[in-house]
Amino acid sequence: MVTLRPDTQPPRWATEVAQLWPPQGQWTETAYFELPDTNRIVELSEGELILMPPPSFTHQRVLDNLYALLKTFVQENGLGMTAFAPLVVRLWPGKIREPDILFYAAVHRDRIGELVSGPPDLAMEIISPGTRKTDRQEKFYEYAQAGIAEYWLVDPDGETVEVYALVDGVYELHERGHADGRVTSRLLAGFAVALADIFAAPQ
Repeated sequence: MVTLRPDTQPPRWATEVAQLWPPQGQWTETAYFELPDTNRIVELSEGELILMPPPSFTHQRVLDNLYALLKTFVQENGLGMTAFAPLVVRLWPGKIREPDILFYAAVHRDRIGELVSGPPDLAMEIISPGTRKTDRQEKFYEYAQAGIAEYWLVDPDGETVEVYALVDGVYELHERGHADGRVTSRLLAGFAVALADIFAAPQ
């Protein structure tokens, strides 16, 4: 590992490697899938490569809590498959996203690919300071356009959960939970979770 002083120029090889890749706005799926393997979440939108900020401990704790609840419910009822990021999802050609948590209904198992999958039936995003705008604006409209039937926005800072259902191609608020309340899924009948369980701190 090379450690540089603030007044030191970066090694020449770093610049040369960067020049091998397309400039922002010109990225294609082919170039995207040629990227080296990484455990970071990297998305592709409008020809731009988007490197998501590393998740915080709180983000991962909330993700773990919610994913465990969803996975248990789906498995116990034989409803389909669940997964979590990093996992490449093609919303449509040239639009690659990696939702934090995904659910595929059994009838849509054919959408699941080994390296890239199609749109899930349900997507959940755990909002971070660096992803708030993307999650609430860009992905909100993109997921609806891709036909994702349900979208959950989980905000650890405010400890709120918003559940949106796709109605005539547009997301409508199904439920908003906060404090000691709970939220339910419109898509998965019977799936109800207490916010205290989602935001529970480690014991």
